Amino acid sequence: MRYPAEVLTRYEIEALLAACGTQSWTDRRNHALIVLLWRTGLRLSEALALRPCDVDLQRGAIRVLRGKGGRARTVGIDRLGAEPLSVWITEHARMGRSRGDPLFVTASGRAVSQGYLRRKLPELGRAAGIYKRVHAHGLRHTHASELRAEGVDIAVIRRQLGHASLLTTIEYLDHLEPESVLAAVSMRMEACNLF
Repeated sequence: MRYPAEVLTRYEIEALLAACGTQSWTDRRNHALIVLLWRTGLRLSEALALRPCDVDLQRGAIRVLRGKGGRARTVGIDRLGAEPLSVWITEHARMGRSRGDPLFVTASGRAVSQGYLRRKLPELGRAAGIYKRVHAHGLRHTHASELRAEGVDIAVIRRQLGHASLLTTIEYLDHLEPESVLAAVSMRMEACNLF
């Protein structure tokens, strides 16, 4: 069964990050990973394949070498996303990890698995009191929806998300943006003065 896309609100994102915590190194790693997914719209596989050498926070750029379909691209990251990522990159280095190692590692130095995050995000969502499905792709949906609400051009969103076709991005956003339909119907009712 395929579930509809659910976009998280800013309040829900903040609650999710608060539930994540920052006390242990794994909390800080998870916090940085969640912020990265939210502020860049990366696919989970793309985020987990990153290495510190792929991240240029001075430019606000992240190089995705293993995108969908084997395509590489560069995505942007803003200051809100860069700050916790910078803290994690510093801690990653203090743990003795090199710039060529996976960025999001386990205690043994292996890359965090997709399965781990697929279990962890719903757990954090419950702890945060979020009653929507909380999953990595939902953070991608949230990023795309926020960009569109901020008036970012669809062609730029396509490049950020790594879609091969602009039509894919249009269809993607159409599923995420019911507000435009709701607003149009609401305006119609107001224009009729029926109530």
